[in-house]
Amino acid sequence: MNNIWSKYVQGTQTLYYSRKLRFDDMFKEQYKKLFELDESKCLKILEIGCGPGALAGALHRWYPNADITAVDRDSEFIRFALEHENGIVFAEGDATKLSFADNSFDVVISNTVCEHIEPSAFYGEQLRVLKPNGICLVLSSRRGITAAQNSLTLSEYEERFWKKAEQRDETLDKYAVGKYWMNEAELPAAMEKYGFKNINTGFAAIDLTPDNPKFSDKLAHDIINEERYSDIDGIDSVFNSMSEHFTEEEIEEMKRITNAKYDARIDAYERGEKKWDTNVSVVMVIRGVK
Repeated sequence: MNNIWSKYVQGTQTLYYSRKLRFDDMFKEQYKKLFELDESKCLKILEIGCGPGALAGALHRWYPNADITAVDRDSEFIRFALEHENGIVFAEGDATKLSFADNSFDVVISNTVCEHIEPSAFYGEQLRVLKPNGICLVLSSRRGITAAQNSLTLSEYEERFWKKAEQRDETLDKYAVGKYWMNEAELPAAMEKYGFKNINTGFAAIDLTPDNPKFSDKLAHDIINEERYSDIDGIDSVFNSMSEHFTEEEIEEMKRITNAKYDARIDAYERGEKKWDTNVSVVMVIRGVK
């Protein structure tokens, strides 16, 4: 079993619920315009590095005629995906050593994966498994906008905890997190360098502001709780990675403080008290043709 990413880098809840929001149907027209896929066809789509399955689930909804396969090397992500998303073939797999035959898929897609894999291996395998004139879609998170409301700022206890964790954290280097990050000019150049043609780029802006009336009560709660899941998973990752430096009591106190903050944020929302905290994600989409 391989659960390195879910245990030490990004927790399952963090990845799933953040992506459920970022690939919510209210944003689908932005993505579909950038993807430029013929949804009338029975496309064979492969998602590489699918995590817990949220993007694959969105693709299943947006392209109901498509046959979707999704792979990830993290066993926990695949287990979770199988329990939470239907109509998709999920399997464990390595993006640099895909178990599929040459010319198998019409579309390959990945989200925040290219940053962690050596480019020649990343693009080489996608080029191999794509059919002639097949489409490669690479999604990469870019710098967005974040504005937290006051009750979610860090207390002195939290600041000490995270400073202590930062001093001892070797996760990024140990697991090559973001080792192959590229800027907005380098990303399309790399896709072209490794064999793709007709390169296009575009950006989707995903505005997550719970107090905006365009969001239903459910989505507003989901936006607030997604941040909660991220913080709680981050605390667990600290303990998993550095248990010799933190006590269980410290971890539980951090979780208590965190949950109390988000409970207070939800109470404020339900009282109609506007905080206008926001998180605007920017997703770059690079599209190439084999």
